[in-house]
Amino acid sequence: MTSMRGRVVALLGVVAVVVGNALTAPSAGFAATAGGPHAGGGITGQAPCPQAPEFICGTLTVPFDHSGATPGTLGLQVAVTGNTAAPRGDLLFLTGGPGQPGVPAMRRMAERLEPVLKDYRLVMFDQRGTGRGALQCPGLQADMGSSDLAVPRRRSIADCAAVLGPDARHYSTADTVADIDLLRRALGARRLTLDGVSYGSFVAERYALAHPARVARLVLDSVVPQQGFDPLDLAALPASARVLRAACRATGCATDPAADLAATVRRYGNGARILAALTGYEFVDPDYGGVPEILHEAAAGRPEKLLDFFEFVHQQVDSAPAEELSQGLHSATLCADSRFPWGTTDTPVPGRAAALERTRRRLTAEQTWPYDPATATGLGSMLVCLHWPREQVPPAPPEHQRLPNVPVLLLGGDRDLSTPYELIYEQAESAHNPQVVIVPGAAHSVQSRAENPAGRQAVYDFLLR
Repeated sequence: MTSMRGRVVALLGVVAVVVGNALTAPSAGFAATAGGPHAGGGITGQAPCPQAPEFICGTLTVPFDHSGATPGTLGLQVAVTGNTAAPRGDLLFLTGGPGQPGVPAMRRMAERLEPVLKDYRLVMFDQRGTGRGALQCPGLQADMGSSDLAVPRRRSIADCAAVLGPDARHYSTADTVADIDLLRRALGARRLTLDGVSYGSFVAERYALAHPARVARLVLDSVVPQQGFDPLDLAALPASARVLRAACRATGCATDPAADLAATVRRYGNGARILAALTGYEFVDPDYGGVPEILHEAAAGRPEKLLDFFEFVHQQVDSAPAEELSQGLHSATLCADSRFPWGTTDTPVPGRAAALERTRRRLTAEQTWPYDPATATGLGSMLVCLHWPREQVPPAPPEHQRLPNVPVLLLGGDRDLSTPYELIYEQAESAHNPQVVIVPGAAHSVQSRAENPAGRQAVYDFLLR
């Protein structure tokens, strides 16, 4: 969602589990936070983290099906810093995707958040379906890697859906929200401060909507609005013109990359492939160096460098194993969570394509320029869910429900195509007195990746005030 695009490996990690893991009954867990009611039960096997022994790792046992209708449990890996008496309690950092685990990013995020860790205990965990036990869909993984938008083969979609079967519906954001509340209880925390990036911002919002009294404050970085992923990506399409022109001014290029992008899409009909490549390349270079020249040549009928660019992004940027970003989990979650032109995934499959085509015909040039309507209806995650088997989906929160009245910081970069800053202002309308920070020159995942330190400083100031 790119939306929830956890595309390159800055926040990638390992570990999640598969259905039916037999785990022992919960025992004494991590020491409770200051003010917590007791040492949280439910986190077992506590020991120094294998790859980061300065932190403590353990396993949280959660029901596979929170309704209890389907038996089985999952073991989710959890990591914490050692300051159990942190005066401001627990800071849960939520990684993106959907599909990224959290625990292996613990050291990196502890370094990024070090100025606040005398006041907070940092907690990270591997959301269900991620990491060493990630949902495995080899064909879809090869086709899409860490991309939301790369167009997969139809066979890869069918194979993934067949492997996951009816259990796929238990990997929705609602399930992760329920897992987080069990984690909160296991930590002995009355309330959590949540810091989510990309899809993690969506998880944080959905947790806050479901458990408003359990949230102290929210940091939302590279924001996916609480209504969810837009499969048409109608924020990113027009934002491409703004972002590419800004990058062009910063680098002194002599062309109009937006006009050249529009001409290239008209000539080759490859808008979905271009958008997928651009939203991967932002992790390599937020200035999109070389892209204006590539588009200018393609617009003039010389597409060779553009084709090389596609291959570079696919092989060097988006390529990722399931343990770093599980496309099986990514697909199961987005198809369970999202609303599409045909409705939800509970809509019968045979009528979906016709509904999508009706949507394509209604889209205007103003909505999609410098791309075309076929770009909006031809993006990878849309096509995965177009062919995903019908399944029961969890209910969504009321459309106009507001976040709880707690401090909220919304953070983004002005070069982000994955979650353009227009989405920040959309989400801000559902917050009480939100603070919005747009970081110049930054792309996706400001806290982890931006060279400009202004975003991280805004987080420190917000969390410590």
